[in-house]
Amino acid sequence: MWNDDMKDLALRCGSDGAKAWTDWRWQIRHSVRSIGTFERVLDIRLEDDERAALEQTLKTFPLCVTPYYLSLIDREDFRNDPVFKQSFPSVHELDISKDDISDPLSEDKDSPAPGITHRYPDRVLFHVSNLCSMYCRHCTRKRKVGDKDSVPDRASLAEGIDYIRRTPQVRDVLLSGGDPLMLSDDHIEWLLKELRAIPHVEIIRIGTRMPVVLPYRITDELTAMLKKYHPIWVNTHFNHPRELSKSARRALARLADAGIPLGNQTVLLAGVNDCPRIMRKLVQKLVQSRVRPYYMYQCDLSEGLSHFRTPVSKGLEIMECLIGHTSGLAVPTYVIDAPGGGGKIPVMPQYAISWATHKVVLRNFEGVITSYKEPDSYEPINCDRDCDKCQLTLKLDGAVERPLIGIEKLLADSDDAITLVPADNARYQRRSQTDEAATDDPEDGRGSLG
Repeated sequence: MWNDDMKDLALRCGSDGAKAWTDWRWQIRHSVRSIGTFERVLDIRLEDDERAALEQTLKTFPLCVTPYYLSLIDREDFRNDPVFKQSFPSVHELDISKDDISDPLSEDKDSPAPGITHRYPDRVLFHVSNLCSMYCRHCTRKRKVGDKDSVPDRASLAEGIDYIRRTPQVRDVLLSGGDPLMLSDDHIEWLLKELRAIPHVEIIRIGTRMPVVLPYRITDELTAMLKKYHPIWVNTHFNHPRELSKSARRALARLADAGIPLGNQTVLLAGVNDCPRIMRKLVQKLVQSRVRPYYMYQCDLSEGLSHFRTPVSKGLEIMECLIGHTSGLAVPTYVIDAPGGGGKIPVMPQYAISWATHKVVLRNFEGVITSYKEPDSYEPINCDRDCDKCQLTLKLDGAVERPLIGIEKLLADSDDAITLVPADNARYQRRSQTDEAATDDPEDGRGSLG
């Protein structure tokens, strides 16, 4: 573990002992924040004109990377190294295309209280920190991360907690940032205690990249504290098999042994992991470490990420090479987080080829085509949303009905809607000029739901 290469790198970072190296606070204090230090620590040399161009990038998107994460870089081939590409700036980050968006997911617009993004019906994202131990070059929140002037204080966090307390439909809270584990154990415990005291909060999740970029943060003290507030879930962010070092696997084992379910959210990145073999090895190694591959994200339309983005077809190719070719437990859901705040939209290969009245024609991962016989007679139970009178034996204690939205509204027997119409649909606006009721009457079923 404490090999000669690591000792050499530790010396250049200011430590000659393994104890300091594995102290996460030491790692934070000695994070590399300049190109010159990056060169010195890795013992590499950039050309003067390249260094000057990169300095311009740092004026907009700062540099911060832990000594630990630097130690994973292959110095003999650093320009092609996946860790290097995720941690070191690129001049292409200043190539802002017309399609790039500062806040591509409209998180700020969907923020009803400080730190809260409430997009989905029963869950909220709670931004509890703007700081990270490493600034990932592909970060979707590059507009926020590293902004020391806007780190949430307890007063603003209390406002977010109060919103959750006042919103009974919220059953799932995701602590995000930045990185929540940049906070002290005491601060994290205060948050967890406040949230756990809210009766309708069933699940608390923590989104963190610490197991990837600073696994020493996952201490016995931290895991012992987290155990007190179960059910706690942790989602992390491994993008390449090379990131699953011994230290990273040890951190994951510590969390899993504490009874914390683990998930992983990978971002598809050009030049890093846009390869079926790399992605298959990554998900298999994750499952081996008791981490469930959760999502594979299409890279967002954040400013300065165009050089990382792949075509959606590349993601579908990778999914074709995962589904059926490895355990279903190792297959993530490929999603596009919709620009404008539409949420995560699954994008998957098509396996249903055709339908007839009583048959569905399917194909499998090998290309074998088969048919599934549907029942000759199926008597559906007409659902009028009156659960107290339902014939099904499943009685849902405490079930809460909510308004029907989206495709669910069209599928429901209890609603007369036959069409969903965007608010700015020109054709329906023309109709409204001659028949106002066609768009304004909520009972009409053809009115605007945008």
